[in-house]
Amino acid sequence: MLNVSALHLWRGDRHVLRNLSFSAAPGQCVLLTGRNGAGKTTLLRAVAGLLDPEEGQVSWRGEPLRQGRDAFHSELAYLGHEPALKGDLSARENLRYSIGIRRDVTQAEIDAALGRTGATSFSDRAVRLLSAGQRRRVALAGVLLTGAVLWLLDEPTTNLDTDGQQLVATLIDEQLIRGGIVVAAVHHSLSLATGEVVGLELGST
Repeated sequence: MLNVSALHLWRGDRHVLRNLSFSAAPGQCVLLTGRNGAGKTTLLRAVAGLLDPEEGQVSWRGEPLRQGRDAFHSELAYLGHEPALKGDLSARENLRYSIGIRRDVTQAEIDAALGRTGATSFSDRAVRLLSAGQRRRVALAGVLLTGAVLWLLDEPTTNLDTDGQQLVATLIDEQLIRGGIVVAAVHHSLSLATGEVVGLELGST
């Protein structure tokens, strides 16, 4: 369903991604590894359609991203290194508005997602008062609420304790069991129990 073909991308005068290709089908997780600066975040942003590669193509369901960007984004959940949350809104309010832009969402659904990620106890506090790990749990609840087929996750376990890191692995397992696809940039290995895991190491140039 996801195909990345012969991707080339520069950052300034650095040729960050060189002729990079991979594909992912339902039930597959692609783990991106590599040193800082190797291009993991750049690749995720290119796959998400936030960066246009100088050469190469990203396709979804057999259609080039440039031709079906809106349909693609309706099936995509992107979690960046810094969660996109509004500091003056509570966790619950953030989810109500960010998910509400995409689809109708009920309070029961929001409560269930917050409970699933261990964020219920601080869900009514302003996000600016939350720790980095708590904000990460809120952002993960948002990923669940999208119902997206494709998850793009940039260092999803950042700022999480051991229990939180295991939670991320479990959520990914559940996404793969549902027939979803996950592409995740990671510094540390994830203990996934299900699905097919494909490792892709990016080189720093």
